[in-house]
Parts: sequence; structure tokens; C-alpha cells
Amino acid sequence: MSALLVRDWLAAGELDLPLPGQGATADRWERLSALAEVDLVAARLAEAHTDAAAILAELGGPAPAPDQLWGVWAAESSEEGLTATDGVHGVLLDGTKPWCSGAGLCSHALVTAHRGSGQQGLYAVDLSAAGVRGLPGTWVARGMAESDTRAVEFTAVPAVAVGGPGEYLSRPGFWHGAIGVAACWLGGARAVGAVLYERVRSGRADAHTAAHLGAVDAALSAAAATLTVAAKEVDADPANRSGRAELVARRARAVVETAVDETLTRTARALGPAPLCLDDEHAQRVADLSVYVRQSHAERDLERLGVLAAEAA
Repeated sequence: MSALLVRDWLAAGELDLPLPGQGATADRWERLSALAEVDLVAARLAEAHTDAAAILAELGGPAPAPDQLWGVWAAESSEEGLTATDGVHGVLLDGTKPWCSGAGLCSHALVTAHRGSGQQGLYAVDLSAAGVRGLPGTWVARGMAESDTRAVEFTAVPAVAVGGPGEYLSRPGFWHGAIGVAACWLGGARAVGAVLYERVRSGRADAHTAAHLGAVDAALSAAAATLTVAAKEVDADPANRSGRAELVARRARAVVETAVDETLTRTARALGPAPLCLDDEHAQRVADLSVYVRQSHAERDLERLGVLAAEAA
């Protein structure tokens, strides 16, 4: 269902979002959040497509065609790797890329690969090319199962360089995209918390349940406000001349992650096991969000945020 839904969104123009830093960043993130409230897996794929479009615009690559669904495959593994080699007819990719969401769903992808110099480059790939092979899935979790996340093998696959070596990570838009992921987390949290709002609204809630909702509502409101403030800062300084892009992104992600944790924990404590065991849609949302939010690196991200915050104070 999620794969069909993201394709429907693509065809309807729902993924034609304002580019970050162009004056409507808040609208971009609000629309991603709204998609995530509907279906978190579809929104995860949609976010990657919209991020790819933003990266291509920022680094001077070709804009995605209307019928193309793009992924961004930048995960690294100590056991597997992808290399880029300059050939007579252009760049060729060889190796295995792990954690490729939409492996069998996307038509194109931006992938990171290592060059002989040791530098990392970013490459646009047509996934219908000979030599692209999705490996058998090893996903065992219920959460994000429909995202079709698995390793993809590349054998002499032609690719087009996007930007220069190292630019994928060094560009300001890397941090803008990181906040877009958090916007999806927020939408997922709102969807999970909906059952708690409904319970209190129905008049069937005791004081403890209402108190849990109060805490959830405060956390979700704080996350939404943080994204609004972050969007204003991105629009005011799209080129990151202030050097604050990483701080803004890490702060926003930390606040949203806290709201996710509050929502998952307090909804379960307030309502007990029944929604998790008897409500299939709610159980799926919880499972999807629990996996998706782990794109955060937890205390490692907080450590970096602490260092940046201390420097900026």
C-alpha cells in the first residue's frame, strides 16, 4: 500500500515541494509532516525523493522527470562498499550499497561512492541499468517493512557525478535535509498520538490519561514551534554564512526526537496494551515510527549538539 501511495502522491504533484532556503521552508516541512501523518513509510520514501530533488538543484544536477521516483542512498558499512571509477565512457560504480530504501521501488537514486583518492563522491544512477541488482531482503522487523530497504549490488553501472568530491556532506543543504527527516518524525508522532487525543475527547479518560496527553501535546507543540523557527533561520541564511546550519539541524532533530519518545511512551502508558494488540493501524504506526526515529544516533548526536551549543553560547 505504501508503495502505491507514494506513486499516487508523485503523480498528483504532492511531492513538488518548495526547495529549502527559498522562503517557504516551513511549508516544505509542514507538507512532509502531513504526508507522514497519513502513512509514515510512504512519507519516508517521499522525503528521500524530495531530498534528492533539492540536492540535484543545489549541486547543479538534472531535475527529476515527473514520472521518476528517486532515492538517496548514502549509508556506509564497514563490511560493504561502493567504488566509483573513471572509465572511457564515464563513471562506473562497483560494489554493494547497504540500507537502500525503496530498493525495488525507486527508478533512480543518488548514491555515495568512494573514489580511488579516498574521497567520497555523489552519483546519479538510473536503476534500470544493467548491473543493478537488489539483493534478497533480510528485514525482520514489522516497522518500516514496506520501505523495501535492502542492499543493492552494482556491477559496472554507469553513473553521473553530481557536484564535486565531498560536496554531498559539505553543502549547507545536507543539514536542511536532516531537518526534513525530523519533520516526518513529527508527523508520525502526531499519528501515533491521535488515539490519545481521541480517548480524552471521548470523555472516557481518567485524570492520568489526560495528564499524559497534556505532556504529549506540549512536546508536539514544542517540536512544531522548533521547526518553524529553524525554517526561518534556513530561509534567512540558505548558504550557511553564519555557520549555524549544523547547530540548527541538530537542535531541531533533538527536540523532535524528544517529542517522539514522549508520544510513544506516554500513549502506551496511558492506554495500556489494547491499542498495540488490537488496533492494527496504531500498532503499525508505532512499529514504523520506532524504527524510523532510530535514524537518529541518540547520545552521539546529543554529544555533538552539546559541543556546538557551548561554542555558540
